[in-house]
Amino acid sequence: MDSSRPNRASLYKERLNLLLDVTQTINERHSVDELMQEFETLLREELGVGRVIVFTRGEDAKWNLILSCGVTQQQVDSIDPERDLLGITKIENLALSERERLLVFDAVIPLYHEFKLMGYVLVGDQELGDGLSPTLRNLKFIQILANLIIVFIENKKMQTRLLKQESLKHEFEIASQIQQSLVPKDSEMLRTSYLTVRSLYKPHHAVGGDYYDVLSLSPYSVGFCIADVSGKGMGAALLMSNFQAIVRSLFTANISMSRLVKELNERLNLNSKNDKFITAFLGRYNKITGRLTYVNAGHLSPLLCVPGSEEIRELDKGSIALGMLDEMPTIEEESIRIRKGTRLVAFTDGLVEVDEGNRVRNSFLELKNIMQTSEHIDEAMKRIDDMAERDKLNGFAFDDISVIGLEFNRNGSLIF
Repeated sequence: MDSSRPNRASLYKERLNLLLDVTQTINERHSVDELMQEFETLLREELGVGRVIVFTRGEDAKWNLILSCGVTQQQVDSIDPERDLLGITKIENLALSERERLLVFDAVIPLYHEFKLMGYVLVGDQELGDGLSPTLRNLKFIQILANLIIVFIENKKMQTRLLKQESLKHEFEIASQIQQSLVPKDSEMLRTSYLTVRSLYKPHHAVGGDYYDVLSLSPYSVGFCIADVSGKGMGAALLMSNFQAIVRSLFTANISMSRLVKELNERLNLNSKNDKFITAFLGRYNKITGRLTYVNAGHLSPLLCVPGSEEIRELDKGSIALGMLDEMPTIEEESIRIRKGTRLVAFTDGLVEVDEGNRVRNSFLELKNIMQTSEHIDEAMKRIDDMAERDKLNGFAFDDISVIGLEFNRNGSLIF
């Protein structure tokens, strides 16, 4: 009878128990450091390994030292994984190696996860002795243990990424809810007897940089604003929410439009440090004088339609965008006498600039035609909504769409 069989069976059982211990440690959700301590104990006390270094490669392709024992700091520092290890693709006995920096070890074991090289384990005996080195005798088993740990580390990284993604997703959802609460719904828009106000908002991104508002400034005057911040994402949304607060604090019945734009530019520069800018159209309508006064700060020109006339006026007088320069070089405001039935539509570029794959199409002429051929602002806004929905369903829209429509329902009380 072969006396080696009981010994071999006992060895297999012992190693199986070790694997079960490592697996249990992994399943108990220990930290990477705790697992590496367990690995070190197994190597030293069960397998006779006295010197070990473990390198892993991160997502940034940088090498990380996650375990070293039985070696000096100088010996660790002398090894550059990129230079000394990267060419090793299978277990290598270092006894006859020409890699001088590695001769303190008996073997190097490459570690793989999903066929991708993830790290290296360098191992050496506790002390020199006769016969086959215990480290070399246990190389395959050490490799199995090390790969189990690598799988754990990769799963840990994935879990961390998923948690971070879930956290970011939650933050984006909150930011989106906050931003959409800042953009008034059509049903929440200002209602007056002398002005019909309609709005349309179709967000394309979770958080974006569009904003519009209509404000009651006094019993006889209304202010309105539509704006678009450069860039997208959280930064743009935060800047725009801050811009909304500034507009509401500064926009009064008495401030001149030029002064309003100048102060908005100063406040914006304090908050954005010139790394973002905002295009904006700001107007104020006085029902007593029947005049609309506005400044266009680098925004797409709103369209003004006078009843009984085929002419469509583009409101383009103003200044450069807010936040581009510390001081506005010039600000031009315009005042227009408004007749009853006059309609105005202001919008962001998501409405008229659509991506058809091989070209960007401008729908400005189509928008002009809608305004020319619509009798009332409700009809115009319905057709604008249909145009925007068509482009969105066809996959052409690539930005948020914001529109405000106004119809002036009376002439001014003063004639001059």
